[in-house]
Amino acid sequence: MSRRNKILVPEARNGLDALKARVVQSRSPENAKFEAAEEVGVPLKKGYNGQLTSEQAGKVGGRLGGSMVRELVKMAQENLSKRQ
Repeated sequence: MSRRNKILVPEARNGLDALKARVVQSRSPENAKFEAAEEVGVPLKKGYNGQLTSEQAGKVGGRLGGSMVRELVKMAQENLSKRQ
């Protein structure tokens, strides 16, 4: 069973999953982390990945999280510029 991070607004889960898939250019949110891992050369597999180093795990998380934050900031900036 995969562990999911607790988000502050549970209703946003589907939107965040869609964003994750979009920033990695994946077909599905479930495959996004595996595609991101492949891009950075990390041998991520389904199930337990205890053999990964902190550096490897950080590369995958950084690729996903960093891209998602950049996209969210861009979306917010566009939203603000439309209001002015």
